[in-house]
Amino acid sequence: MSRPDTHALPVVPPCAADVRIEETPEELRVTLGGSWLVTREKPDWFPARLAHRPKRMRIELAPDLGEWDSSLLLFIHEIRSWAASLDIPCELGALPDPMRRLLAQFIKATEKARPADRSLDLVATVGRAATNVWNITLQIARFLGECVLSAVFLARHPKKFRLRDCLEEMQQCGAMSLPIVSLIGLLVGLILAYQAAVLMRQFGADIYVADAVGLAMVREMGAMMTAVILAGRTGAAFAATLGNMRANDEIDALETLGIRPVDFLVIPKLVALALMMPLLTLYSNCMGILGGMFVSLTVLDIPPAAYWVQTISAIDLSDVASGIIKSGVFGILVGLAGCHRGLLAERSSAGVGRAATSAVVMALLLIILADAFFAVAFNILGI
Repeated sequence: MSRPDTHALPVVPPCAADVRIEETPEELRVTLGGSWLVTREKPDWFPARLAHRPKRMRIELAPDLGEWDSSLLLFIHEIRSWAASLDIPCELGALPDPMRRLLAQFIKATEKARPADRSLDLVATVGRAATNVWNITLQIARFLGECVLSAVFLARHPKKFRLRDCLEEMQQCGAMSLPIVSLIGLLVGLILAYQAAVLMRQFGADIYVADAVGLAMVREMGAMMTAVILAGRTGAAFAATLGNMRANDEIDALETLGIRPVDFLVIPKLVALALMMPLLTLYSNCMGILGGMFVSLTVLDIPPAAYWVQTISAIDLSDVASGIIKSGVFGILVGLAGCHRGLLAERSSAGVGRAATSAVVMALLLIILADAFFAVAFNILGI
């Protein structure tokens, strides 16, 4: 049985996308027809070929419009953008309602909203800065109050004080800081002695280099340089440690167990710094005096015995006491700054780094302010 002959029907390709432009002195009419698909080639739009600038533009659809998708919407959007750049009104009333709704959604999704003007005037900037300073002051006062209450509580209940943690912190901030404190103290003494030697030689008073170095180290530089070293070394370590604990939710776990973080984590660190700072300051004073003695021996030919006798005659107990008092306060301020910024650190690795940086900056600022206060107070008291 033979099969009947079949003839394949020819496939008629869809009409290509077509753009017809009618230009008049009053209006530019753009008519879109054909098939608009993203898989097919899109016609070009050459507005530069226009003879003159039209007063308005109108977009219409041709009767032969076939299939269309987002490529048609994109083309209409390009025409609208060109018209908007020339401040030409573009009428879309001839388009079907469903197409206008889709075009509105397309324009809303593609066009970027103009950023709001966020610039502030001088009054608003000053107000925000003052509010920020006030909030930070309240945070510091609240933290300081918690530390005072915790210290009073541990003084009444000494068995709850973490002595082992305090001893470990004393080793870290005390014994482990001796190399850098030795180096800085020795170099500061050398610098002070060289600067004083240049001045004293002009008056033939070389021996008074011992007075200048000894008083500067004992009253000011010993405590100040030791505090700066511990602010960058221990204060940042405190902030990083507590910030890491905050990021790992360890502090939240302590609060869940009913343990106050200030009692468990902060007070041992503060006690360790308050005890070790005076000892490190005395050690730094000795290294600075040794540095001045070395310069006097090598540059001014002053024997060590004469230098030592002159130093003892220039320094009395009030000078040493003033430096010790300063160092104790500086140690507490360094510990407070490091622990405060660590407890408020963000729960991320970047937050831990920012907490360590802000702890050092805050500690240095508090040290300078406290040193200025002591300078005025000691002057009034005649110390």
